[in-house]
Amino acid sequence: MAKTARRATTGVAALALAATLSIAACDFGGEPEGINPTAPGDGGSATEVVTVDGTHVDNAFAGATMYVNHSWSERVLEQADSTDDAALANDMRAIAYTPTAVWMDRISAIEGNADGPGLRHHLDAAVSQAQDADGPVVVTVVIYNLPGRDCFALASNGELPATDEALARYQSEYIDVIAAMFAQEAYRDLRIVTVIEPDSLPNLVTNASEPACQEADPYYRAGVAYALDAFAAQDHVYAYIDAAHSGWLGWDNNAGPTAQLFAEVVRSTEAGFEAVDGFITNTANYTPLEEPFLKDPELQVGGQPVKSGSFYEFNAQFDEADWTADLYGRLVAAGFPEHIGMLIDTSRNGWGGDARPTAVSTSGTLDTFVAESKVDARTHRGGWCNQAGAGLGRLPQALPAGFDDSHLDALVWIKPPGESDGSSTEIANDEGKGFDRMCDPTFTTDRLGGQSTNALADAPVSGKWFSAQFAELVANAYPTVGAPVPAPREDPDASKPVGSSAADTGSGDPEDGARQGGADDKDASDDTAPSTADAGASSRGCDAELVVTNQWDGGFQADVTVVAREQIAGWTVTVVLPSGSSTGSLWNGEATGTSGTFTVGDVGWNGSLAASATGTFGFTGNGSPPAAGDLTCVAH
Repeated sequence: MAKTARRATTGVAALALAATLSIAACDFGGEPEGINPTAPGDGGSATEVVTVDGTHVDNAFAGATMYVNHSWSERVLEQADSTDDAALANDMRAIAYTPTAVWMDRISAIEGNADGPGLRHHLDAAVSQAQDADGPVVVTVVIYNLPGRDCFALASNGELPATDEALARYQSEYIDVIAAMFAQEAYRDLRIVTVIEPDSLPNLVTNASEPACQEADPYYRAGVAYALDAFAAQDHVYAYIDAAHSGWLGWDNNAGPTAQLFAEVVRSTEAGFEAVDGFITNTANYTPLEEPFLKDPELQVGGQPVKSGSFYEFNAQFDEADWTADLYGRLVAAGFPEHIGMLIDTSRNGWGGDARPTAVSTSGTLDTFVAESKVDARTHRGGWCNQAGAGLGRLPQALPAGFDDSHLDALVWIKPPGESDGSSTEIANDEGKGFDRMCDPTFTTDRLGGQSTNALADAPVSGKWFSAQFAELVANAYPTVGAPVPAPREDPDASKPVGSSAADTGSGDPEDGARQGGADDKDASDDTAPSTADAGASSRGCDAELVVTNQWDGGFQADVTVVAREQIAGWTVTVVLPSGSSTGSLWNGEATGTSGTFTVGDVGWNGSLAASATGTFGFTGNGSPPAAGDLTCVAH
């Protein structure tokens, strides 16, 4: 489905794209919690505002050719030429021109450094590629340089500390410079997809007790919001926020707060929800696209559900197809429009080779059943560094078929295969990258359930070429190199300009309801929660209505009725409480929070509804009651 009209350009500094490549340093002053996430600071100088108007389509990848990074291709071909195994060398050559993303992992990467050519080189190369392409070229750029980057790991720490001064540099020397380059006339026919800050916001959900993550929290929020606004002013630029992977955020008590955090950060931007085209999962990770022999997390083995096995630890999201489908529903329930899409990084999640299972296990012992059935050969799902046994995954493809609930815009190779995740031992470097024991194959830790890291030995620092791993990835590719690529699905709306579908706008007028959560909405939501009526605009598959059934001094009772539009298996309802109010007791539902914007899901017996059938839940609360009326309801 097509998006509503393209993001409006409002505000001054937050949406400014520097016409020159310099901007005065920003002086924030005060404590970190006082940072305005969308303003560059009191000390920033005014710059000429550059807005790039043009066509912004629903799915940047649809009808486009993906950019081939020839710097990566050259590394692959060099290794193929030095490989004695002729069959393996030929497989390397066969995938040498697979599209991969370009990483901007520090300020010097913009101009180019020892690791490779700069951003302009890649944009120019994409323009050259477009001359021979049938349709537009989409180039994917990873934005990866937040202050206090990767606060719960050491291997990929960055150059900028979690300070006000570093945030000023991130904005003026990094984001503004990249955005200004994107805006140049020579690149306006490209479709530029930005992957926004891997491993940033997810760390604020699961590692909030870590001092380094607490310190980084305001800078992650401010930096991500600033980047979104900077790119939102350009119609040929698209933004996908990193959403970790199923083995990290798949538990309900992680997934719910994740969707809410994403909504909070995006609402803090000037551009609102239309600043975001979607989310990307599995960036630089190894979680399989599908677990073909583990389809039902509730399947009983030895009297226990499969999800309770020690490998899954009661996480029902076994793979990235599961996670993107689950996350999509939660995001829409949190206020994101239904047109958002998902990307999955499949560069290293194939898990092929001789060890790959070919059928479901027949064991009656749960952990044995899981071990013999799963294609993910890691010792623990938390293993993330240079994993032994991994293989190349599905080739990049727009509109992959077979994942309807996931709303996939594309499968992509974000982590260029062959680039290390981190060094196996401590290696001195001038990039701010430390030594993380999770990259040490001899290390065993409680973080991995007492298992070893499963990391490969003799690895260089993150981002450097790791020839042994690349050879293993090619050898263990699944599908195997040269296997037929499944046909993509058809989606007539995917290539349409934003606002061209009357189904999304209600009238077909691109200016009708131009943005959801734009500048005017932001001003209202800084101090007050969105109205209940606004929350009801994103319902899918079911309707919900809230009635305040009782009210007393300092409290209230509310009942909610869910009506299925068609037969559904479950539902999630979004509730918005006024500022200062909170819930007390709740019945017939499971909630993700107790104040502000939160979601309530069914409890099983009241979730499976025939068309027009109803389910109910209710709650008491402290403070003022929410406004009666329609709520957002998403069916599962």
